[in-house]
Amino acid sequence: MSNCGYTEAAGQPRRAILALRDAAWLTPDRARAWCRVLLAAFLLFLGLAVGWIAATGSMLDPQGKAIGTDFLSFYAASDLALHAGPAEAYSVAAHAAAQRRIAGAAVDYAAFFYPPVFLLLVLPLATLPYLPALAVWLAATGTGYWCALRPLLPHGWGRLASLAFPAVFLTLGHGQNAFLTTALFAVAACMLDRRPAVAGICIGLLGFKPHLALLAPVVLAAAGRWQAFVAAAASLSALLLASLLLFGAETWRAFLAGVPLARAALEMDLIGPAKMVSPFAAARLLGAPVPGAYAVQGVAAVGVAVSAAMLARRRVEGTALVAAIAAGGALTSPFLLDYDLLILAVPLAYVASAALRAGGFLPWEKTILGAAFLLPLVSRSLASAAGIPVAPLVTVALFVVVLRRALSEDVAPR
Repeated sequence: MSNCGYTEAAGQPRRAILALRDAAWLTPDRARAWCRVLLAAFLLFLGLAVGWIAATGSMLDPQGKAIGTDFLSFYAASDLALHAGPAEAYSVAAHAAAQRRIAGAAVDYAAFFYPPVFLLLVLPLATLPYLPALAVWLAATGTGYWCALRPLLPHGWGRLASLAFPAVFLTLGHGQNAFLTTALFAVAACMLDRRPAVAGICIGLLGFKPHLALLAPVVLAAAGRWQAFVAAAASLSALLLASLLLFGAETWRAFLAGVPLARAALEMDLIGPAKMVSPFAAARLLGAPVPGAYAVQGVAAVGVAVSAAMLARRRVEGTALVAAIAAGGALTSPFLLDYDLLILAVPLAYVASAALRAGGFLPWEKTILGAAFLLPLVSRSLASAAGIPVAPLVTVALFVVVLRRALSEDVAPR
């Protein structure tokens, strides 16, 4: 009896592994084609949304949700700060009432857990009607994302990929601030070697969403990038002082009083583990109790911090350091939603550009880059429909790819 069939079957797993390791099938032409398909689909949905608004004049979608969803939280906070006092933005009752009044209907409540420094950014929003304010917000921050990321992108299809990245569509749909956070990471990555003070200022400005930049002080200190470290501390201090002077200590007290509510929302799954992409959320989705989920999150955060610090001690280029901070930022905080994955555009751009400069991709790089690129598109669906939290696994893989690529390159001067 021939064993050819058995031998062929036994060889299939090996061929599959080799196909994933080398990803020869993921050619530039195919990458461009898939990006065009994604972008066309996004533009179709965007066109339908604009058509709905033009036809109905409503700020509610067909499901009765506010167009821009999370942006309603920002707009209501601005409205309260301008007309009732900034501390009112942190009153759940006042904030929820403002959202109902602005929407003209009962809508799902969108919480405002941001520190008062974020009020500095959103304060002017309510000087415009809701829909024009949403358009200005997304246009301004989206343009910042595009302009800041362009210098990091590989020539050709990289720019197309930056627009087709599914996290872009999530950010547009939620009216979120991920364009701004990604732009600040991108400028920091471009400037850390050339103008470290500018890079530090950008990192400090991330103080409106500080949990995304928890690795920054660790990495900058370990790398001896003291000019950037001091600039980051100075810009963050300036933000804090400006918010204190403009809004008063009462607003900060109101924000701090609401921190337990944010923690309760996280621990009681009020946000929805399927929407969240942190190790904590993955553990909760798999049935871990809250203490166990925090333990998983702590192990991930410590492991990422130690690895990033070890990388920083190797004197690698600044772009690699910020790419590691951004990739690790998706693993260090328990509070992370799928639209926040837009910050992965920075490590994706770094690895792709570095690989093309070096003349080729390392084993597994293309497959992991492709998985990370598609992650915002599939993460929520897999988590909600199948209970599979893939986000932390893919993000860890991307973080490792960043470390390996950085260590494979020539030593950069400080």
